Amino acid sequence: MTADNELDIKEAFQRAQKGHINKAKMVASLKSRYTKLEDKTLFHEEFVHYMKYAMIVYKREPTVENVIEFVARFATSFQSPPKTEEEEQEDGEEEEEEVEDDHPFLSFIFNFLLESHKANSHAVRFRVCQLINKLLGSMAENAQIDDDLFDQIHQAMLIRVTDKFPNVRIQAALAMTRLQQPKDPDCPTINAYMLILDNDSNAEVRRAVLSCIAMSPRTLPKVLKRTRDIKENVRKLAYQVLSDKVHIKALTIAQRVGLLQQGLRDTSEAVRDVVCSRLLPSWLLRLDGNVIEMLHRLDVENCAHTALDTLKAIFKGTPTEELLQNRVQLDNRKLIPLDSLTCETVLYWRALCEFIKAKGDDADEMLEQVLPDAATYADYLYGFLKSLPMLSEEQRADFNQLELVMTKEFISQQLIHLIGCLDTNEEGGRKRVLAVLQEMLGLPQTPSSLVSLLTEKLLTLIPDDHRRIQTVAEIISDVREPIMEASVHVDENESRRQQVQLAEVKVRIMEAKQTLEDCIAAQEFSRAAELKDSITELENRRNNIIQEIVASSQPTDKDIRTEKNDPETLLRCLTMCAELLKQMNIKTRIGPTISALMSSLILPSIASAHPAVRNTAVVCLGTCTLHSKELAKTHMVLLLQIAQLDEIKIRISALRAIIDLLLLFGFQLLSETAATQTAPPSQSPERQEEDAPMPEEKGDIPEDTAQSILVMLSEFLDSEVSDLRTETAEGLAKLMYTGRISSAKMFSRLVLLWYNPVTEDDTRLRHCLGVFFQLYARESRAHQEVVEESFLLTVRTLMNAPATSPLAEVDISNVVELLVELTRPSALIKPSTNTEEVCVHDYLAVRLCGEMLKDPTAPEVRLYAKTISNLELSRDETVRKDLQTLLQQLVQVVKDRVCLRALEKMVHQLVDAKEQAELLSASALKPLDVNADEAATDDPSKSTKRAKRGQRKVGTAKGSRKLSRRAESSEESDEENVPESLSVVRSSRRAKTAALEKTKMDLNTLINQEAQIS
Repeated sequence: MTADNELDIKEAFQRAQKGHINKAKMVASLKSRYTKLEDKTLFHEEFVHYMKYAMIVYKREPTVENVIEFVARFATSFQSPPKTEEEEQEDGEEEEEEVEDDHPFLSFIFNFLLESHKANSHAVRFRVCQLINKLLGSMAENAQIDDDLFDQIHQAMLIRVTDKFPNVRIQAALAMTRLQQPKDPDCPTINAYMLILDNDSNAEVRRAVLSCIAMSPRTLPKVLKRTRDIKENVRKLAYQVLSDKVHIKALTIAQRVGLLQQGLRDTSEAVRDVVCSRLLPSWLLRLDGNVIEMLHRLDVENCAHTALDTLKAIFKGTPTEELLQNRVQLDNRKLIPLDSLTCETVLYWRALCEFIKAKGDDADEMLEQVLPDAATYADYLYGFLKSLPMLSEEQRADFNQLELVMTKEFISQQLIHLIGCLDTNEEGGRKRVLAVLQEMLGLPQTPSSLVSLLTEKLLTLIPDDHRRIQTVAEIISDVREPIMEASVHVDENESRRQQVQLAEVKVRIMEAKQTLEDCIAAQEFSRAAELKDSITELENRRNNIIQEIVASSQPTDKDIRTEKNDPETLLRCLTMCAELLKQMNIKTRIGPTISALMSSLILPSIASAHPAVRNTAVVCLGTCTLHSKELAKTHMVLLLQIAQLDEIKIRISALRAIIDLLLLFGFQLLSETAATQTAPPSQSPERQEEDAPMPEEKGDIPEDTAQSILVMLSEFLDSEVSDLRTETAEGLAKLMYTGRISSAKMFSRLVLLWYNPVTEDDTRLRHCLGVFFQLYARESRAHQEVVEESFLLTVRTLMNAPATSPLAEVDISNVVELLVELTRPSALIKPSTNTEEVCVHDYLAVRLCGEMLKDPTAPEVRLYAKTISNLELSRDETVRKDLQTLLQQLVQVVKDRVCLRALEKMVHQLVDAKEQAELLSASALKPLDVNADEAATDDPSKSTKRAKRGQRKVGTAKGSRKLSRRAESSEESDEENVPESLSVVRSSRRAKTAALEKTKMDLNTLINQEAQIS
C-alpha cells in the first residue's frame, strides 16, 4: 500500500496504458500523493508534460485511449464527492450546500486545454476536444463550473465544430452536449447543432450531433429531416433518437405519417428494422398498447396504405396467440356490428385478415376465427352498402354531412377489400357474393368512388375473360339503359267522345227494340228479323265501347328502356369498362361486345364536354388499342391529337397510351398508320412483326411521322407542367431501354433534364432518370455507344448555355464524371467476349483529342484533358499508339499549364504501359525464373506503378480520386477512412494475436527517449 501511495506521475502514465489495470485504485493513490503536496505547481506541470505524449497521437490507439480515460477520471475525481450513494440519498438543499468551487487541478487542466485548442496539429486539436468531452461527461449530473470557464469552453468548442477535420468536429460536438440550453431560443450550441445537421458533409459528424442534441420544438424539424439523410447510419440513428426522446403526441399527424411512410419503405433493411423494433413499440408503449388509438392518431382515411404497412409491421412482431386475443370486437357471427364500425376498426380487421391470409393454407383455421363464410359476409356487406345515403345539392354544401358520407365510403372500401380474404371455393357463397356485387354496381345510389373497386373484386371472382366481358357489358347496359315504367294517363276529350258514342248506341238500341215490337205486333216478320240483326250489332258495338271506356279510365304502366347520357352515368360505365380492359389478358382479342362498347360508349364519350368523362374514355381507348393492332393503327392519330390539345390530365392519359403502343408494337405502327391513311380501303397493308427496328435504322418508315413523334415528346420535356414533363421523361426512358429508340440527342436531353435546377423538386423524375441511366448504360455496349455519342452534345449545350438559363448553374465536371462512369467497360453487366472490339472509352479519348486540336485555346480544353486521364483505355496497341500520337500533338499546341501536366502524365502512362507489355511478352518466351518474385519485390517503384495502373483500370475514376483525397487530407472520420475490405483467407487466432501485439502502440518509448535527451 505504501508503494501505491508513493506512485509517481511517470509510473502512473506508464501503468495507465494497459487496459487491465485498476484505474480507480491508481487514481486514488495518485490523488493521495497530490493531497500531501504543499506546492502543487510542479505536479501540475509534470502531469501535463506526460499528458502531451498522448495528445500528439491522432490515431485511436488503445494505449492512448486508456491514457485519455485515466486523465479524465483523475481530473474529475477532485470534483465528485467520495461517496456517491450517500449523495443520492441526501436532499436537494444539502446537495446545494455541499457544492464547492472548481478544484485548482481541474481548473488548470481546463485552462491548458483551452489554450491548446488552436494548435496547428489536428491531432492536438482532436485530443483537446476529446478530453474536454471526457471531463464534462465524467462530472456528476448536479456538477457546477465557473461561469467564466463555462463561457470559455463554449466559445472554444463553437470554433472547433467548424474544424477542417471531421474527428475534431465530432468530439467538439459531443463536448457541448452538457452546454445546451434548450429553453433558450438563442442558445449558440443549439444553433451550431442545427447548422451542422443541415450543412456538414460528413455523416459521422451528423450522427454525433444527432446523438447529443436536445429535443425541443426548434430542433425537432431538423431531426425529422435527418430521417431522409443520404447515409443509412444517419437515418437509422435519427429514428432511434425519435423513438427514445420524442413522444408521439409531440408530432403532428403529417409528421407521424411521414415517418412511417419513409421508414417502412426505406431502401435499407437496417432502417426498416429500427422503425419496426424501436419506433413503433415506443409509440405503442406511450399509448398503453392500444393499436386502435395509434391508428386514430394517424388519420387512416387519408393514409390507408401507410396504416396498413404499419399494422403489418406490428403483426410481424406479435405472437399468433396475441393476434387472436387482441382482435377487434367481433360478434357471434364473426362480424363487427354495424353501429361499431369505424375507420380504425375496419382497417385493423382488414389488415389482420390479409396478414393471416398471406401465411398460406396453414393459416386457414386462424382466418376462420376472424372472418365468416362468404354468404354471411355478402349479406353483411349488402346491408351496409344499401344504407349509404345519397346527398342532395344542399346537403353537399354542409361539410358535416359530406364528412360523414366520406367516412362511410372509406369503411365501404375496406369492407369490399375484405372480399379478397373470403373463401369463395364454395359455389353457393361465391354466387351470393357475385350477386351482391352485380346488384351494387347496378344501383344508382352506389357512390362513384366504389365502382372501380367493386368491378375489380367482381372480375377476380370470374376467371374466364369472355364471361367477364359478358357480365360487365350486361351491367353497363342496365346502368345506361335502365328499364323504366311509363304511365299512360286518361285523355278527358277521348273519354267524353266515348261516352257520347255509348249514349248514341244505347238510344239506337232502344229505338230498334221499340220498332221490333211494333213489327212483331204487325206480323212483319221479315222486317223483324232485320231489326233483330241490327240490334245484335248495336249491342256488340255498345260492349266494345264500354270495354274501351273501362280500359281508358285506368292508367297503364309500360316497361321501356331509355338511354341515359348524363356525366355521372357515363363516368360510371366508363370506369367499369376501364377496369374490365385492365383485367383482361393482353392476348384476348377484341370481340363484338367490346366493339359495341367502343362505338356506343367510348368513342362518343371522347367528345364529351366533361373532363372526367373524356379522361376515362381516353384511358379506355388506349387500353383497348393494346388488344388490337388494327384499332391501334386506326386511333393513333386521335391519341396524338388529344396529347397535344386537351387538358393536362387528359393529355397525360393520352401520352401514356401512346408510349404503351410504341412499346408494344414499335414505331412500325406509325408506318402502317400512314399507309392505311394514304392507301385505298381495299389495299390494307399486311400485318408486320411487332419488333420493329428503331426509327433511325428503318428506311421504310416515313421519317416525318416518327420525327414528329420525337419532336412532340421533346417539346413535352420543356413543358412547365411538371407532371407532363415527368411522364414524358419516363416514357422516353422506357422506349430507349427497350430499344425502340436509339438516339444520342434524346439521351443528352434526359441528362440535361436530370441536372436542370428546375427539376430539383420533382423527386419522381430525378429518381426515374437516376435509375434509368445506370440500367441503360450497363445493359449493353450498344447503349454505351449512345451515351458516348451524347457526350459532346451535352458538354456543348452546357458550355453554350446563356447566363440567364438554369443550365448555367450546372456543374459541368459532375456531368462529365457521370458520362465517363456510364461508359466504363468494366461497368457492363455482361462484358463483351470479343477481344478485337474497340473499347468505348478509346473512341471517346480520340474524339476528345480531336476536339482539343480544333481549338487548343478553348475553355473546355482543360475539362477534356482531365476527362482523358480518367478514362479506362483498352490494351490494344494500335489504339494506344494512335492516342499517343494525338497526345504528343496536343502537348505541342496546348499552352495551359494544368492541361499540359495532365496530357504529359497521360503520355507517360501510355509509354510505361507499352514497356510493361513488351516485358511481359518477352518473359512469356523465357523459362520460368524462381527468383522473379524476389526481383520484383526488390524494386518497389515498379511494383507501385503496376499497382496504380491496375487500380486505375479496375476501379472507377471517381472512387480512386476519393480514396486519394482521403489519404492526403485525412478529412474523413475514422469509420470512413477504413478501406474496402478484400476477400482474404481467415487467419488463425494465434496469428491474429501476434499481429495485434506488433501493431500496438507504446508511449513508453517516447517517454524514455525524452528522458534520455533531457
